[in-house]
Amino acid sequence: MTQLGKNITRRGVFKATAATAATTTIIGLLSGCRHRGDEASDPVVVDERAANNILAEDSAYTETDLAINESNSWSFNAGLVLRQAAGEWVPGLAPGATALPVVKAVALSTKSGELVDVITSLTMGDEPNTTIYDVRCSDDVYAWVEMDMLNRVWNLYAQSFSGGKASGRIATLWQGDSDWDPPLFAVWNDSVIWQVMPVVGGPKTAEPSHCYLWHLGDSDAQSVVESPGRFATPPAVSGSTVTLAPRVRADEGQYYGITAYSLKDDLATVVDQLVLPRGVRPFRAVRMGDVFAFSIEANYDSGGLLGRMGTYIGAGDGPFITLVREPAAQVAGKGSTYIIKSRASYFVVDTERETYSILSATNRCMDYGEYPASEGTGDSFVTFATVKDSKTGYPSTVVVRNFAL
Repeated sequence: MTQLGKNITRRGVFKATAATAATTTIIGLLSGCRHRGDEASDPVVVDERAANNILAEDSAYTETDLAINESNSWSFNAGLVLRQAAGEWVPGLAPGATALPVVKAVALSTKSGELVDVITSLTMGDEPNTTIYDVRCSDDVYAWVEMDMLNRVWNLYAQSFSGGKASGRIATLWQGDSDWDPPLFAVWNDSVIWQVMPVVGGPKTAEPSHCYLWHLGDSDAQSVVESPGRFATPPAVSGSTVTLAPRVRADEGQYYGITAYSLKDDLATVVDQLVLPRGVRPFRAVRMGDVFAFSIEANYDSGGLLGRMGTYIGAGDGPFITLVREPAAQVAGKGSTYIIKSRASYFVVDTERETYSILSATNRCMDYGEYPASEGTGDSFVTFATVKDSKTGYPSTVVVRNFAL
């Protein structure tokens, strides 16, 4: 990473920073990047015969009864939006109790069903256009983005988190302005992983993108991956890996490398990589066990099998298991079970038994159905859906369901 990139992205500092210096810490940055875009394997271009299409007429897959069971269900006030997590606590955004902030950061216990407030005041200052924009958490760290929606200045924060409560000093991990997109980020154990990318068409479009890593209690973050262009997917944590999709082979054209890095050594080790055909951009990607579960949201004129819209499960040169449906969210599951969202319902696919079943959405939910608050490998699968009142037809509650895997 260049020093120029660091200075530019950190220049948007709010005047409230000085006022809150007693309770916040601005994190520094260790120089250097561990991985760059020229570290890439060969592109994977395979024939469509290298796929086992789950829904094809000649497929070995058969439909069975639903293979997972709902263990809990809870209802909350309308407006709740959950984000993915792998521990007991699932982060979310909910309407604030007062005008400032209009949105508060919350967490849901998947054991008790308790929904608790975590961040209810703005660290950037009570400016009328500022809001809590996005959240992620583990059972150890809570991270969130605050942004001025008028001038697009944003800050990424993190704080110790335990038992549904945030405590200790707030760490300011990054500060950006309107030239840079709000970060895509994930949390794993005591670590926060985030991407900083220039806005498309903005004055910094030619700048590289970077992925950073920070541990709770550290005074500095690490620059771990540099992409000569925008990352295609958000960081996706599963098990002890995080999957990113940086631009690779930049001197040869537009290639994306779906890459799994080890979280055990701060992304020093590349666990596996799958470089997509030229020009093909992934929509979501996560490492699950020994394979990638990834999706393509458009049909490309070239690229063979992996240039077609759908969700894929596989590694290397295949073969790949594919579901030919427009992807809508990340994949989750456990062992040989993969749960793939398709419009309002989910396909629950068992690659070992070669079966699939349909998980229907909650009754009276909105047309887009339920969204997952789980990603990658886990012991449970959490969904949430906005449900309409049976009498008025207007959105009234949010139903959260938890399925044991």
